[in-house]
Amino acid sequence: MTRLKNAALAAVVFGTAGISTTYLAAFFGDGPVRWAPPVFVVGVACIMVGMMVLGAATDRGVGRLAVPFAFVWVLLVGGFAWVFRAPQSGDLWLGLPPAAAIIIYGIGFAPVLVLPLAYALTFDSITLRPEDIERVRAAGAARERGE
Repeated sequence: MTRLKNAALAAVVFGTAGISTTYLAAFFGDGPVRWAPPVFVVGVACIMVGMMVLGAATDRGVGRLAVPFAFVWVLLVGGFAWVFRAPQSGDLWLGLPPAAAIIIYGIGFAPVLVLPLAYALTFDSITLRPEDIERVRAAGAARERGE
């Protein structure tokens, strides 16, 4: 495994440990724990972006996808932090209470727009190079010949 994949796997493990710790604190604690929400949010962001990096990493890294991945991490952490500070008023943002609007439109919908576009724009340069395609064709031809 490359160093990038090791770092992504470490982020997934770190995020899982953080989320597990917050659940344990909630189940066995004596009430609300002040440190739990930020640890939970960072854990969620680390797991999500770590999984994206594991899925997109090649022997050449993730290339220009690093920027959208970092954007999604900041969007998740910032969005959830904003949710915790959202006003509890009766106002509606695009038809939803403020916290729900932030989660649906910011945390949920924005990555759905950004990530597929970023992946489509970088597909040719990050995924298969012409020599990779030739190697796959040669392996397929060799298999058909029974080699």
